Amino acid sequence: MHLEGSLEPELMFALAKRNQLELPFASIEAVREAYQFSKLQDFLDIYYQGANVLLQEQDFYDLTWAYLLQCKAQNVIHVEPFFDPQTHTDRGVEFATVINGIDRALKDAESQLGISSQLIMCFLRHLDEEAAFATLAQAEAYLDKIIAVGLDSSEQGHPPEKFSRVFTKAREMGLLTVAHAGEEGPAEYIWTALNDLKISRIDHGVRAVDDPELMRHLVANKIPLTVCPLSNTKLCVFDDMSEHNILEMLEQGVCVTVNSDDPAYFGGYMSENFIALADGLGLTQKQSLALVRNSIEASFASVERKQLMLSELENYLS
Repeated sequence: MHLEGSLEPELMFALAKRNQLELPFASIEAVREAYQFSKLQDFLDIYYQGANVLLQEQDFYDLTWAYLLQCKAQNVIHVEPFFDPQTHTDRGVEFATVINGIDRALKDAESQLGISSQLIMCFLRHLDEEAAFATLAQAEAYLDKIIAVGLDSSEQGHPPEKFSRVFTKAREMGLLTVAHAGEEGPAEYIWTALNDLKISRIDHGVRAVDDPELMRHLVANKIPLTVCPLSNTKLCVFDDMSEHNILEMLEQGVCVTVNSDDPAYFGGYMSENFIALADGLGLTQKQSLALVRNSIEASFASVERKQLMLSELENYLS
């Protein structure tokens, strides 16, 4: 889940007004009408445009807090969101402004809403290695607020190995690693993310089914995939939810999980994704529970927190 991707049109307009910015949209309805995408780049163009309203620390707090209130309403008790510092620092916003606003909201969510969290900083893969190294250097003073680094933005033409040295440096700094791979890019990108970037989780990964050897590797090594059903259909990775392969992978033993990706743009948070799977694929209660367990086990939460979440799930079922 990308925090910038949870920027609902109502908040976009409110922040634009507060920061005295002009939006290229006449109304909230016009923003929603623009959310028609045929590929990932269509979405990214409007995603970066919307992020321009985020300027002050309070803006990043409000963005994160609005997302966390959605989580509370849907009984989500642990989150591991991404944020894209380069989207903001390239506009002149200080790294500290971004992370301090986000971190303050995450801490308030733990104390006020009972939602635990771990934060993941992503590099924009359409930018170069030098820019990623600069961002990693900026993050060094804030490692107590970040659990991992990730890799997002345009996948086509930007293979994971482009950032091998940056990820090596991040691991040396004590950070975990994840990466978007096998969404629009080929299964080969998943292999590279595993072998070159030494990732702990694959984000998306739906193209793994194209490579039987890779599928066996994912199952044998219990490598999680953070799959985003509504996102995949909205971006035409699948033409219809009935064609999605998440349950096929689940039944083959892959540790797939359900995620919302950019919920403001793709039509739903966690509940809506599960409902879409039920409507489109006939998701059963047994499969739902397996997906929830996978998400707990695949998380970067502490062992104690995982045990507590698993206990809460069992209590709910009893």
